[in-house]
Amino acid sequence: MDGEESIRHDIAVEMTPRRPDASVAELADRQHGVVSRAQLVGLGLGRGAILHRLQRKRLHPVHRGIYAVGRRRLSRAGARPDPSRTDVTASGRVGRREGIRAHKASLPADEITEVDGIPVTTVARTLLDLAAILNRHQLERAIEQAEALRLSDATPLAALVTRYAGRRGTAVLKAILGAENRTAGMTRSELEECFLRFLAERALPLPRTNVWLQIGEDWIEVDCVWPEQRVVAELDSWTYHGTRATFRRDRARDRRLKVAGWQPIRITAWDIDEQPKTRESDLRALTSARRATP
Repeated sequence: MDGEESIRHDIAVEMTPRRPDASVAELADRQHGVVSRAQLVGLGLGRGAILHRLQRKRLHPVHRGIYAVGRRRLSRAGARPDPSRTDVTASGRVGRREGIRAHKASLPADEITEVDGIPVTTVARTLLDLAAILNRHQLERAIEQAEALRLSDATPLAALVTRYAGRRGTAVLKAILGAENRTAGMTRSELEECFLRFLAERALPLPRTNVWLQIGEDWIEVDCVWPEQRVVAELDSWTYHGTRATFRRDRARDRRLKVAGWQPIRITAWDIDEQPKTRESDLRALTSARRATP
């Protein structure tokens, strides 16, 4: 084939309509192995063509109107691990389908993101939606998990609480965020003063504060200590303990104290404000009996 014939051949190939199966495969690759019936029709496959591919095992039903292409087994992104708990939010009508809870809402652009190419609600919007169905304890755990994973959005949760002020669950979210804001910027001295007042009001034993302990060959400064009970309380504020480095360092200190025979505990302003009875019970038990020195 000479040069001119080669060019004519390339042009002919370029102008030849593509086989539908090639287009279906490319689409499935972009969508974690699945396609919808509407997309197949859009690529030129009629009812008979779709049925033929189902019979030849080129398509495998995953859900009504949804097919796996080429093989049944899908990746985690392509399949739903727990179909009974799949929530779908759409601006238009979503037909009733088994295993799917449909929600109708018009979502602003700043409440939508993508994960592995799949459109999903942002972390903040997801927490807003969860606030309508979870109790306060469950909601606090969800917020804590998002913070632990360092998940954040351009539009923060506080902004959505203001945007949807009358929505169910926003009052609880506002209370949780308000408690966090009250304690996030507390200094060490402020937290120490708050903790000592907390102990005095409940007639709990007062500790020695800002004490240096010799642990092995090293000296470690601790915030509060009850020497006879061998109990150490470290006062954690987000300002000084909110990074991964301090998180690791704090746990290393706790391990060294335990090995040396001390009982370390960590107290935050949130503990004092939101769980006073639990913390009082814990501290009363820890400081009530003298521990033997190792």
